[in-house]
Amino acid sequence: MGTRHWTQSYADIPAEIDADRYASMVDLLDAALERHASRPAFKAFGQTLNYADVDRLSRSFASYLQNKLGVRQGDRVAVMMPNLLAFPVTLLGIMRAGAVQVNVNPLYTPRELEHQLNDAGVETIVVFSGSTPTLAEVRANTGLKTVITVAVGDASGATLPSPPVDALLGESVSFAEALAQGGGLPLQPVALTGDDLLFLQYTGGTTGLSKGAALSHRNLVANTEQFKAFMPVAVKEGEEVLVTAIPLYHIFALMVSLSYLSVGAENWLVANPRDMDGFVGVLAQARPTVFMGVNTLYGGLVQHPKLGEVDWSRLKIAIGGGAAVVGAVSDRWKAITGHFIREGYGLSETSPVVSFNPAYITEFTGTTGLPMPSTDVKLLDDKDLEVGLGQPGEICVKGPQVMRGYWEKPDANATAFTSDGYFRTGDIGVFDDKGFLKIVDRKKDMIIVSGFNVYPNEVEAVVANCPGVAEAACISVPHAKTGEAVKLFVVRLPGAGVTEAEVIAHCRAGMTGYKVPSHVEFRDELPKTIVGKVLRRALREEEEQKMANRKNRRAAAAASAPAANGEDDQVGHA
Repeated sequence: MGTRHWTQSYADIPAEIDADRYASMVDLLDAALERHASRPAFKAFGQTLNYADVDRLSRSFASYLQNKLGVRQGDRVAVMMPNLLAFPVTLLGIMRAGAVQVNVNPLYTPRELEHQLNDAGVETIVVFSGSTPTLAEVRANTGLKTVITVAVGDASGATLPSPPVDALLGESVSFAEALAQGGGLPLQPVALTGDDLLFLQYTGGTTGLSKGAALSHRNLVANTEQFKAFMPVAVKEGEEVLVTAIPLYHIFALMVSLSYLSVGAENWLVANPRDMDGFVGVLAQARPTVFMGVNTLYGGLVQHPKLGEVDWSRLKIAIGGGAAVVGAVSDRWKAITGHFIREGYGLSETSPVVSFNPAYITEFTGTTGLPMPSTDVKLLDDKDLEVGLGQPGEICVKGPQVMRGYWEKPDANATAFTSDGYFRTGDIGVFDDKGFLKIVDRKKDMIIVSGFNVYPNEVEAVVANCPGVAEAACISVPHAKTGEAVKLFVVRLPGAGVTEAEVIAHCRAGMTGYKVPSHVEFRDELPKTIVGKVLRRALREEEEQKMANRKNRRAAAAASAPAANGEDDQVGHA
């Protein structure tokens, strides 16, 4: 296509943003911290930090890193904690010290944690006390020199119930002590530019060895400015209230939170959204103007009996990301809150937002909206030729929010980008004539039935509208005639008795024959990431194991068959 045909649908959205408006994220946030000093910045566990608190405490932490640990510009510092008040203080402290934050999932296995720490060359880690047993297992196999442990109430001054630090961890310092020591030491300002690294955001950790997406200050400045350009009605200076239930170590939650921090918003942090009663209680207290989640999170909330008792009168937008939003879930959410789920699309490698549904959209579109300002997107076929409107192709992105590459992975970088510098997302999308981008599916998740492409997202969206279905996921399984077939995994709504025949009949009514599942398996739950994405990979691995077991049983049976047959032959000959 060659042109940004989506800009015709921009209305009042600027076609370009200034990615260099601020020299760094520190410059951007410093201005906000000063403007909103007296306003509440973060709330969690009944405690509040205002903007002045975040400013003061983050400076203390930065001073500790510089003066006590010798952390210098470009050094990597790992952060392994859930949504606690200590997280934004740590984040701003690392930024001010000029270091690079390595975001670590607190639920990592020892293998995943060890790989990430060593790959990033981490010498300092800030870790939630509840995750110290995992760290204790691998510490000796890493280059760690300093471990700073965080309790639930840290940064707020409150003593709250918190898991103990594992006795096998070895030497460590508490976050409270680090703040106390840093508070009396001078902070050396660091001259940061947009090219300096801000985050190492690890991706692909669910299979194989994960890679660190190297995100710069400019990447994040750009994406915050792009997001704010799209949603001016929901980024009013000093007015917004945000509830963050997606973990802050996830780039989606992190970027949105930074955007709202830059406009003086009040951010309620939810550490454990699986506690639905407590979560709905936070929503009732906060009365948010902005809420973000993944489809599974929204799906759980709309089933909660007290969600309708929350006062939603202030809500401006509900943001969906991290995984495809299902129309049926958006409809249920709108029926309760009065707002549809406004979907966007992005990846860790793109800081993360590539596209979003603009403010003037008033209904669920089933698309991820329009590409961001200053962003180029093209869809390529398997021969790297650009496809036409309405045709599926791999989404490739170029823009100021796109990472410089994977951390110390030249071979991966060589294949991750096209010859003209577009990042290959591995996702399949379709553009309509107005520029709205619909994500068809992950390239690797696509199912080929008799030569026809079947996209799991489409099948799952149809099944989500089947009465009695709470959640669904589908994968490919081998098939003698068609090469591959669709297998569906379904979680029933509480008390529902929907059957396999009813699910398949529903699919036949809504999809052409080759897309209809050939197998349906009912489950109590689906495997998910901490963010709530359904792990199709885990389902595929289970199926592969089942097939391997069946093959082994057949082989064992065949191995015993000759002996039996031989005996029979002998008897016959006799």
